[in-house]
Amino acid sequence: MNKYILSVFFFLIMTAFANAQNAQYKAVDEVVGKLGALPDLNVATITDTITRNLANRELKARAIFYWVSNNIAIDAKATKLNDQKNKDPENVIKLRRATAQGFSLLIQEMCSLVKIRCLSIDGYLKSFPEEINEKVDETNHSWNVIQLGESPELWFYIDASRASGFLDKKMTVFTREYTPQYFFADKLLFNLDHYADNSAWQLGPGPKSRKDFYALPVISSAAYQYGLKKPVPISGSIKTKTNVPVIFSFPYNGAKLVSVDLLIGDNRKLKKPEHMNFSTSDNTLSFSYAFKEEDEFPIRIIVDGKEFMAYQVVVKEK
Repeated sequence: MNKYILSVFFFLIMTAFANAQNAQYKAVDEVVGKLGALPDLNVATITDTITRNLANRELKARAIFYWVSNNIAIDAKATKLNDQKNKDPENVIKLRRATAQGFSLLIQEMCSLVKIRCLSIDGYLKSFPEEINEKVDETNHSWNVIQLGESPELWFYIDASRASGFLDKKMTVFTREYTPQYFFADKLLFNLDHYADNSAWQLGPGPKSRKDFYALPVISSAAYQYGLKKPVPISGSIKTKTNVPVIFSFPYNGAKLVSVDLLIGDNRKLKKPEHMNFSTSDNTLSFSYAFKEEDEFPIRIIVDGKEFMAYQVVVKEK
């Protein structure tokens, strides 16, 4: 009983701390949002304007993240061509668009101006299920690691590029969709979704190699919003037989869910969404599905209208 009371007390303390932290973030976001785009100002002036009245480095970092994520767009053409000629922070501020590396270098520069240790990290990211098991040699994404103390627990991930929105599959159209959970992102989830070119900048457990990383499923922004933990299946490539149920299980933050749909196929072969009969017991989203036809295709799991996860499925005759 004493252990139970202690664990409940600890849970209540952590919940209260998280709520207070979220309230602080919300207040910072509202203030920075009201300041707007701050046109015709340089990096140093923007940084000072959005951080000068904030009490600590964490809130200053949040202000920088919020402003960059909401005022810089992903440069579709430069990203597609891996053109980094305008990655310098002042160019990014002038153009108001950037590659992921441009985002991360801007975050690094702004943090440096307010004496926050921040590094730009290059690495790998999967955005579409067709990339599963398709290991590439050239880095295709960048993000930041921020240090607020000596302990490893006080190093944090920031991905302002992903927080700003996303590109379509052809990498021609940017859609703005702010996702605040990429600030001080959950490390276990982030490590399933990002792989650093230098393993020294992997904070906590994650895939051991680039091959292992590319074998994982695709993690979408909604997974961060719902606090996804380790998914099942953990392999991005699902091999099964016709009419044999595949079990899907996703520990998450316990938020109330209205709908879960399965999108099967892609492009011309895309089928109508299939509604799943799901459960959410013990803060775990669960459902099963038996694929009916022999084929190979991508699937996307849609939670309350938002893309959550994606896999490649290979179905053979039973």
